[in-house]
Amino acid sequence: MARLDPPVLTRRHVLKGLAALAVATALHPGAVRATASGPHTRAVPSSGERLPVIGLGTSRTFDVGTAETERAALRDVLRLFVEHGGRVVDTSPMYGNAERVVGELAGELGLHDKLFLATKVWTSGEQAGVEQMRASMDRLQARRLDLMQVHNLVDTDTHLRTLAEWKQQGLVRYVGITHYRSDAFDDLAAVIRSHPLDFVQLNYSLEEPEAEQALLPLAADRGVAVIVNRPFARGDLFRRLRGREVPPWAAELDIDTWAQFLLKFVVGHLAVTCAIPATSKPKHLVDNMQAGYGALPDEPTRRRMLQGLRDL
Repeated sequence: MARLDPPVLTRRHVLKGLAALAVATALHPGAVRATASGPHTRAVPSSGERLPVIGLGTSRTFDVGTAETERAALRDVLRLFVEHGGRVVDTSPMYGNAERVVGELAGELGLHDKLFLATKVWTSGEQAGVEQMRASMDRLQARRLDLMQVHNLVDTDTHLRTLAEWKQQGLVRYVGITHYRSDAFDDLAAVIRSHPLDFVQLNYSLEEPEAEQALLPLAADRGVAVIVNRPFARGDLFRRLRGREVPPWAAELDIDTWAQFLLKFVVGHLAVTCAIPATSKPKHLVDNMQAGYGALPDEPTRRRMLQGLRDL
């Protein structure tokens, strides 16, 4: 398994982040710790490339129009995401205008070279898939995509054949599959066993921990990187925890908030490469990013976190 060694920050990197630090500190008191220590990263098994363990999802949150009133906060979200060490941005043509918004904001901010862009193909048929993937590249303003995933296993074999060719041609760097429901885990496992994949994306959280029973060990065994969607169970966990205090012992893990508690449970699993919480609020983005810094829970502590939620 890959170790959780933080990357080395040079003096130049630190000085460059001072202006952002002033803003981030106002948004969240843990921001000083974040800039000083750097984020945890995990290696993509098929290449060894290291990615920060906290990424950014765009479902619902980035589906906005062109008005500045709609985009201003998202521009700050994307800027702060990079300033706090983030790279992986996950989107899909299924998410309305999200691909276009990500592409345009990244262009405005000059961030394309700093982002790891992941999107999906979500249609049936070879030609329809090719057309949709090329449209995604145009919307994201990308000549090459870092990761293309077959969304919710729609026409998987067809698209994986196309993507094998695209990977050879250099149009995509990595290939993967996705789903967001636990009842699809057997289908995900079957594809992992039968196809060469770089990534699998799946749901995993304190509310939905089923992936750790078989799918996460399988991904680790097969050398497949794991992106976790729904780390907050689409907000259900926050509703369940409303009005409750984070347990005092969580401070040992550099946890200040429930968002960090929930995310550290997820990325504490060594088979998880990256979690992708979605938000449209800069303050929440900074909070989420803190989960990639400081101590991470070992397996006994993760069991304690899980039992603590069950006891509520």
